[in-house]
Amino acid sequence: MVPFFSIIIPLYNKEHYIGNTLDHVLAQTFINFEVIVVNDGSTDGSGLVVTSRSDDRIRYYEQNNQGVASARNTAIGHVRSQYIALLDADDLWHHTYLERMQQLIQSYPEQQVFTAAVLLEMSSKSIPSMYSIRNLKANDVRVVDYFESSSINSLLTSSSIVVHHGVFKKIGTYNPLYKSREDTDLWIRIGLQYKVVFLNQLLVTYRYHSQSLSRLKHNFSDQPSLDSYLQHETTHPSLKKFLDINRFSMAILAKLDHDQRKFEAFKAAIDYTNLNKKQRFLLQQPPLMIKFLHRFKLLVQHLGFRLSAYR
Repeated sequence: MVPFFSIIIPLYNKEHYIGNTLDHVLAQTFINFEVIVVNDGSTDGSGLVVTSRSDDRIRYYEQNNQGVASARNTAIGHVRSQYIALLDADDLWHHTYLERMQQLIQSYPEQQVFTAAVLLEMSSKSIPSMYSIRNLKANDVRVVDYFESSSINSLLTSSSIVVHHGVFKKIGTYNPLYKSREDTDLWIRIGLQYKVVFLNQLLVTYRYHSQSLSRLKHNFSDQPSLDSYLQHETTHPSLKKFLDINRFSMAILAKLDHDQRKFEAFKAAIDYTNLNKKQRFLLQQPPLMIKFLHRFKLLVQHLGFRLSAYR
């Protein structure tokens, strides 16, 4: 029997997470699916955890380490179904996730991109993700513009999106040259061509791993250049705002790297009317103040409060 869903899981050194992720997949109430796991050169026991599962719906592949974009592309090349569900190796699905996605597909046969709300799991608290959709109520279903809906958090994530296989045929797959923000590039290409069917029900858990802003410098050369979308900005006003918010984020990272040239370049491309007061304030602050505010934000988030420069 041809599976209804092909679930794609890229795997790299997630030995302590992948088992739980697979268990949540195998416990789905909708059972007509295949799981395609691509081990991207893990150096721990991740592969053994996967191969220890005896469920014949799991198909396991290995490749030399080439990055998550390449791993997902390899998996896409092996799918047998019309609908592809992405999932990261350390995230979790509610047991009704695929059932609810299948219902959306049946209810909106003219649409090809589907998603659900995400729960952010901190070390001590879990916080629902927020989206820039007006008058949103629990369990609402909306057909929305991706860019307009993603000013606070991205409506699409690599664990909460289901797409018809034809989407990749139309817009292409992941760019393997991008080692970070490869998802953002794909979401932009999807948003330019498709509406998104969004279910406001918390069916996906994203395991939040806090990162220090004092880590190694950010490599802007291995992620998509926002200038590559300039030709679309004049015809997609919501895209312009979305890109300016991303430019704000990258300008902050450049400032933390003490890369004044990059900072000025990102800042110069921003239409300040697309930023809120918090974002305009942060652009004026020195790196030490930004690091302090980031640490404070992480602290209050772990206590269960939401602070964001994006709302």
